[in-house]
Amino acid sequence: KIGLGGAFINTLLITIPATIIPILIASFAAYAFAWMEFPGRKLIFIFLVGLLVIPLQMTMIPILRIFSNLGIVGTFPGIWLAHTGYGLPLMTFLLYTFISGLPSELFDSSSIDGATPFQIFIKIVMPLSVPAIASVTIFQFLWVWNDLLVALVYLGGTPDVAPLTVRISALVGSYGQDWELLTAAAFVSMVLPLVLFLGLQRYFVKGILAGSVKG
Repeated sequence: KIGLGGAFINTLLITIPATIIPILIASFAAYAFAWMEFPGRKLIFIFLVGLLVIPLQMTMIPILRIFSNLGIVGTFPGIWLAHTGYGLPLMTFLLYTFISGLPSELFDSSSIDGATPFQIFIKIVMPLSVPAIASVTIFQFLWVWNDLLVALVYLGGTPDVAPLTVRISALVGSYGQDWELLTAAAFVSMVLPLVLFLGLQRYFVKGILAGSVKG
């Protein structure tokens, strides 16, 4: 009756790719900034960190125009790109903080043995960075799962693609007196994030501690 089932599936279809895509990009970007030499590395990193101070709301109209020209407004790929762009600066910075603290001997010995940068990233950096990756996974997942503003702007509130947050906000107006429905909807929306946090809690704590203490 209130369409929570479809909204729940839409939220999964939005959140999972919008979490995995930026994590993969941010992981390799953080490794590149920390341990690879290329022209303009420091300048690009400073620019990336500088993006953190730009209010999200300032970017919405320009990006919405670009998405409109590309024909991806109101589609899942459009909101995947939006969340990827919004999440990348912080995720890259957090992962850089962790990866830059890994022992340099690991990279030196691997390079001497003939390993390529991609092999070092896959076989050394990724396994050692599991706690940090788990931490940013929780941050990004919760941000996307609980997002309302970005979903409203880039999806337009279309029922076919509306996530739980958009649907629940509509319920407040339609069923404002039926608190049992709103309570049930809120409970449904919090179950999966709670399960994810409990499942990754030990990695989350390790990632936070490892990222704050080096040496």
